[in-house]
Parts: sequence; C-alpha cells; structure tokens
Amino acid sequence: MRPGRSDEYQEFAAARAGHLYRSACLLTGGDTHLAEDLVQETLGKVYVRWGRVSRADNPAAYAQTVLTRTYLAHQRRHSSRKEHSTASLPDTAGPGPTGDAPLRLTLVEALGRLPAKDRTVVVLRYWEDRSIEQTAVAMNTSSAAVRTRCVRALARLRSLLGDSLVEYARP
Repeated sequence: MRPGRSDEYQEFAAARAGHLYRSACLLTGGDTHLAEDLVQETLGKVYVRWGRVSRADNPAAYAQTVLTRTYLAHQRRHSSRKEHSTASLPDTAGPGPTGDAPLRLTLVEALGRLPAKDRTVVVLRYWEDRSIEQTAVAMNTSSAAVRTRCVRALARLRSLLGDSLVEYARP
C-alpha cells in the first residue's frame, strides 16, 4: 500500500474504531472480548481492500457491513456454543450522557437474550438507523426476511422488558 493510503487508512481506522466497537458490543450482547476481536477482524479486512474501499462513496458503511457479516459468520461457526452476556456496558470513548446507565444495562441484557440474527436486525435498524433494504444488504438476506425478523425481535424485546422500562420514561 502506498504511504499516503496507509495514512488515510490509519485516520479512518482511528475515527471509526470506537463506533465499530460500540456496534460490536451491541451485536454480541455485551461480550466485550468478542467485540474487540470482531473489530480487529473487520479493520483487517478493510485494510486489505483499502485501495478500493477508500474510493467508495461511504467507507464507513462498508466497514459496518463487514462488521455485521463477520459477526454473523462467527455466529454460524460457533452456533453450538452458548452465548454469555455481561452485566455492564464497555467504557465509551469521549464524553457522553451518564444518567441513562441503568437503561443501557437493561437494554443490553435484553439484546443479549435475543437470537443472533434478531439482535443484528435490531442493532442495524435502530442503533445504526438503517433502512430495511440497507439492513437486508448488510445481512445478505431479503427485505421481507428483515421485516419479519424485525417484527419478531421487537415483540420478543417487549416481552423480555415488559414494564421495566416505564421507570426510565421521561414525561
């Protein structure tokens, strides 16, 4: 890779690593070690293709799609293992709201109890704010499958959370 491109990649990786890590933590249901591994693997894959990726319209979206597909591939390889969620969120980069920590913990715990593909749909649709079509492309599935998974995943979250979020609602 040319020296200029290497510098571009380093800037990109430094700017996106935190966001990728937070997304990976949500995808993994709070497994920070797996999230770190997924981010490293994602950044490695992006580095290998940086010459082409850097010319794309949205390298950040490309990296997010790579992260999603890397996570789903990991889940397929390790589907016989039982998932283990943690009771706390990882530290976030930079200042942010601190008053909603109990809500975050409750949501991450509930996300951790969803099946991998359902969790992926929820994270991409509502955390990443992607459209149904963009989510379908990232997951390499149909729009109808995304819609179905989304409805089922949200219903499952509602049943898991019940009225526990009422105390966090702001008037």
